[in-house]
Parts: sequence; structure tokens; C-alpha cells
Amino acid sequence: MGKGGVGKTTLACATAMSYSRAGRRVLLASVDQAHSLGDALGVHFPHEPGTVPGIATVATNLDVIEIDSLALLEDRFREVVRVLGGAGHEHGIDLAALDPAELTGLPGVQELLMLTEIAGFADGRGWDVLVVDCPPSADMLRIVTAPETLLGYLDRVWPPHARALSVAGPDLRRAVLATTVERIVGAVRAVRDLLADPERTAAHLVTAAERVAVAESARVRSAAALLGLRLRDVMVNKVLPAVPDGDSGHPAVRWYLDRRAEQLDVLADLRRRLPDVPIVVVPHSGPEPVGSAALAALAGLVDSRGNRVVPDADPMLGDAPSVRLESGSGLHSVYALRMRLPVVDPATLRLGRVEDDLIVGADGIRRRLPLAPVLRRCTVDGAELDGEQLVVRFRPDPEVWPR
Repeated sequence: MGKGGVGKTTLACATAMSYSRAGRRVLLASVDQAHSLGDALGVHFPHEPGTVPGIATVATNLDVIEIDSLALLEDRFREVVRVLGGAGHEHGIDLAALDPAELTGLPGVQELLMLTEIAGFADGRGWDVLVVDCPPSADMLRIVTAPETLLGYLDRVWPPHARALSVAGPDLRRAVLATTVERIVGAVRAVRDLLADPERTAAHLVTAAERVAVAESARVRSAAALLGLRLRDVMVNKVLPAVPDGDSGHPAVRWYLDRRAEQLDVLADLRRRLPDVPIVVVPHSGPEPVGSAALAALAGLVDSRGNRVVPDADPMLGDAPSVRLESGSGLHSVYALRMRLPVVDPATLRLGRVEDDLIVGADGIRRRLPLAPVLRRCTVDGAELDGEQLVVRFRPDPEVWPR
């Protein structure tokens, strides 16, 4: 994920090629509806109206797909209509009268379908690595939160035990609907678990050597920590390379040196603000790298500078929220929930409690965290930021605490 434009997509292609040149079988997938993979690779992917685009092989060990969310929506909608239409029960709703395009306005529908498609590719045995070209960071963070949001809504509106009773009940309409919902829940839960698995999933943030971009990168780091998404590195694109010492009196040379000095200052600031995140510097390549040969050269250039596009085999993993007893016992116990949360603006921190979940919001992102069983019988006693750690303290609720 990262800033929009060809730079982000170009680096996704270069990353995929680095893996493929190392002998790994790679699927490069785009969920960015701008779909610039074909432009960056210098190939044309045929998109037939009303059909789901397929997978194309563009090089040895490298397959590519541009996921068309609208075509995917139409295809899945037809499947649902076929399933419900065969229920043999008058349910009073004519799903066939709906056009799939009417469903595109429902928040998160297309994003969830793309994520479930990606999860299906990840579970397949045909590829060793899946590289996903994502939309810009703000859009991608909204997509990442979609599975948890949908699962939370479904569990509150139609709890799992009620769905189970409907599946086994005498009403065929409710049984078919509940079965369909359970299929959706299973697929969405698989997506959520895949995104939160630091051993299988990591994000690479593509940014520019600009002051505003540094601030955005810090907020993305905060959001990734809150969402449980491992930020593998930050790739700073199009950094001007050094020039040999010589006459710097020409205005063009002075401009170049001043611009490079500004970029180096930004890189220093970025390393200071994100000390625990590897910073990958991608030098400006001059001509725009379009086509397989140019992209392979870009991947080699990055590697030769000591900045690895391909992640380490033993990556740094993120910290999961932890709970421990701080003091006391019985009704006088104090429990502390700790989670890593490098908040950029502490004034944006918000906490709430809904039933057995803790709501945490910071830097424009909100997450619903299921509480550990021991904390469900407690009330929130207070919270604080301890460096980059959010600490929430709980005390037993006398009304429900075991005696």
C-alpha cells in the first residue's frame, strides 16, 4: 500500500520479479481499481464485459491478475441467486429482480469480495508468494477494517447461536439464508485471520521523500499496529542518487543538490520517527521503468544498493495484545491489557466498551478487540500511553465476579 500513481505499482512489480528471479512461483494481484499493472509491465490484459478476469502468465514463475471488483460482484451475486432460487420455498423476495450494480453502493461489499478472492489465492498450492498491489494507504486501511466490521455487525444483528438454530430449524427459507450467511462468515473470517497472521502477511508501505509523506507514514504505522497488521518496511521511492564531486555552480546542478539534500533530511526524519521499521531506499532510475526488462533492472539496482526488496526469511513479528495480573487478588485484583500502539497524535486516542469487546481508536482508525475471558468480568479502571504501549487497567466487577 502507499501513495497513488505508477511508483507504488512499479515497486509491486519489481518485488514480484525479485521473488520470481529467486526461483519462487509468484502471483502478482491488483486490488487497486486504477489497475496499473498492465501499464507497468507493458502488457495488455483483456477484460471481457461481464466476466471475471483470469490469471495471465507474463514471465517465468510470474503470474498476474487484475481483480475487477464489479465483475466479481456480479459473478458472486448470480451464485447466491442460484442457491436461494433452488430452495423450493416461497420466500417473498425476488432476488433476480435486483441488478448486481445496485449492490455496489453497500459499504465494503466490493472490498470484501476482493479480499476473499485474495485469501483463496493465498490458500492455493500453486504459488509460493502472493504480492498484492493495493490502493493508496487510506483506501487500503479502510479495506483492511472491512472484515472485522462485517463480522461484528453480523454477530450483533444475528448471533451465531441464532444462526445455528435457523440452520437446523423447520423454516427452509431461514435455513438456506442462515447457511448462506455462515458461508460468508467463514470466508470473511479466513480473510481476517490471514491479514492478522504475521507469519503469512506483511505490508510494504511505498512513500516519497517528502515532509507530508513522512507524517502519513507515521500514521499508517500507528494504524497498522492497531489493526494487528505487520508493517514489514517503508520503501522510499525515487530518491535522487549522489553525484560525483565537481563544479556545482550551474543552476541545474544546484537545484539537484538542494533537492537531494532535502530528501536526505526527510529520510533522516523518517528513520527517527520509525526507528523499528526498516527503511528501503529506492533510487530514482531516470527513465520510467516500464516492461519486464526495466522492472528486472530496477529490482537488481535496489538489491545492489543493499536495500532488499525481498523480505528476510525470518521477519520481525509484531506484538499481540497481552493481559497480566498487576497486583492484588480476588475482588482487589488489577489486570493490565497492553498492546503496542505508536500513536502519532495522542489527542485522537479513544476508548470504549461494548459488551465483551474493547473499542480502541487512534489516528483515524478504530478497532474492536475481543476481551480475554478474565477481563469480561471486569470494568475499565483507567488507561494510559506508556511510550508506544497502550495500557488499559481493569478491576473485577463485584456483580459478576465469582465468589
